[in-house]
Amino acid sequence: MLKWAVIFFLISLVAGFFGFRGVESGSQKIAKVLFFIAIAIFLVVLVFGVFLGTLVF
Repeated sequence: MLKWAVIFFLISLVAGFFGFRGVESGSQKIAKVLFFIAIAIFLVVLVFGVFLGTLVF
């Protein structure tokens, strides 16, 4: 998920450099959404890992 966010961010940078404002805006929004989804998944896995780790040990 984070890999796709970085790819869309790079597409946004390249499109912005060449002046494609519509493509830049769209890919920037997609990258932002994917980044926050990846962070949310990471936090959920981290919380479950901490709670389940204390139950096992």
